Amino acid sequence: MESILRGAAVYLFVWMIFRLAGKRTLAQISTFDAALLLIISEATQPALVDNDNSFTNSILLILTMLGLDVALSLVKQYSPKLDKIIDGTPLVILDAGGLKKTAMDKERVTKEDILHAARNLQGLPTLDDIQYAVLEPTGEITIVPKRS
Repeated sequence: MESILRGAAVYLFVWMIFRLAGKRTLAQISTFDAALLLIISEATQPALVDNDNSFTNSILLILTMLGLDVALSLVKQYSPKLDKIIDGTPLVILDAGGLKKTAMDKERVTKEDILHAARNLQGLPTLDDIQYAVLEPTGEITIVPKRS
């Protein structure tokens, strides 16, 4: 039972940390971010296993965390309100009124991030070519070009 509680606590802690880190940090992972994730996983491992390095404990921890993940996905499927809390909502960061600096600052998105997405996804070179830019819950930026 202790392993299940440890697994659930670590799962919820990691979920909370990544929610607080913001959408943008999950969408564009750098080499350093990948290394940091490995360090986090190594630092998390002792909290999960304590002194029990058995195969059974490992399986129990994996099943606990995957079970929580499946349970949360089912909860999100049936409750749109909880889905918004768990995964967040899309956020308009550019519209006809221009850049939404408050929203951008909150999510740590720069003008250059928007321009990069516009060039990469739509081949648009300037902000003037964009009707809307939306930061999705996944951290990706969706670009809607202006119609000519």
